[in-house]
Amino acid sequence: MQHELASLERRVSTLEDEELEVMEQLEQAQAALTRVTEQLSAVDIRMADLVAVRDERTAAIDVELGAVVAERVPAVEGMPEDLLALYDRLRASKHGVGAAELRQRRCSGCQLTIDHAELAVIRAKPTDEVIRCEECQRILVRTGESGL
Repeated sequence: MQHELASLERRVSTLEDEELEVMEQLEQAQAALTRVTEQLSAVDIRMADLVAVRDERTAAIDVELGAVVAERVPAVEGMPEDLLALYDRLRASKHGVGAAELRQRRCSGCQLTIDHAELAVIRAKPTDEVIRCEECQRILVRTGESGL
């Protein structure tokens, strides 16, 4: 009986030690859970702020886009449909820039200088004829600063 009592006391002591270890692990896990929960809350707040800023900026861009579209309507009035179609197609394929100013013998679309022979060809064409850059294929807009 004495032997069994001693054996049971050792077993109880071992189980109490194991219980303490498990309780320590539980405390550590709960502390980690609290930290992660706080971090998650901070991230959720930050994300909500960023979503609000994104939505505000999107709304501002939509307003600006509406204004630009409204400005475009009178600007394209009376232009030939084929020219508008060409411009829109080029604009879609050239990252939003379908026409470029010809300034000082340079295409402002691709930034390349146009050689003298090509300038002579452009100079000889009527002012109402559509001219395109040989390199980037954008519509060239001739101005007083074109160097013609």
